[in-house]
Amino acid sequence: MIAIIGAGKMGEALLAGLLAKGHTPEDVLVTEPRAEHARELRGRYGIETVPAQDAAKRADTLLLALKPQDMLALLDDISPHLGREHLVISVAAGLTTVVLESHLHPGVPVVRAMPNTPALMGRGMTAVSGGAHTEAAHLDRAEELLGAVGEVLRVGEQHMDTVTAISGSGPAYFYFIAETMIEAGVAMGMPRVTAQRLVGQTMTGAAAMLDGSGEHPVVLREAVTSPGGTTAAALRELERHGVRTAFTDAIEAARDRSRALSES
Repeated sequence: MIAIIGAGKMGEALLAGLLAKGHTPEDVLVTEPRAEHARELRGRYGIETVPAQDAAKRADTLLLALKPQDMLALLDDISPHLGREHLVISVAAGLTTVVLESHLHPGVPVVRAMPNTPALMGRGMTAVSGGAHTEAAHLDRAEELLGAVGEVLRVGEQHMDTVTAISGSGPAYFYFIAETMIEAGVAMGMPRVTAQRLVGQTMTGAAAMLDGSGEHPVVLREAVTSPGGTTAAALRELERHGVRTAFTDAIEAARDRSRALSES
């Protein structure tokens, strides 16, 4: 039995993904404190909604899709019902397995996961790392479940804050670039719907080439950049304004914030 505790956007994406991948509504319990949303989930997916303690008593795998500030209180609440036979998977940003384990009985396996919002479209990128009591079978289980909403990659936990900065926050950077490109097109007189379609498909196609070609992004960039051409002029302006440095600083700031969340 699988319990999803927290049915916000990410929790519901996980629920929908699991059901789409062959799990039945009888396999899944959901904890959602908002009564109206819980009623909507029951109607939409045919699942049972239960309090968190009941979910911990009945499920062997718990997917915790809560905000970091709500996670530790939840663990304190359900910890009496969890043992070595359970698996706890947390998707809360910044909370290390050491922090999570400190709010559980000794020996409970914990997996820390960092998905991103394209999971809502089944195109997510999730990184996972295991805690002190996590075995290969537990990571296999986490990969199977989180694979319902996209690709899953195992990393050492020392890299998870960087994962958060690059992949977890990454979609926002792309949307920021897309917004800027669209607004530039509009400022030059192009209809917004046309600009958005051009930018969206351009970014989708570029991402597909990066993911599928196996080429380094420098090689792909140079293939677009003719000497003395339009792309070269644009890239020269980006370098002049220090965009590369700004992006690096931004990613480091996100990493540092992720670290701070585990210490607060």
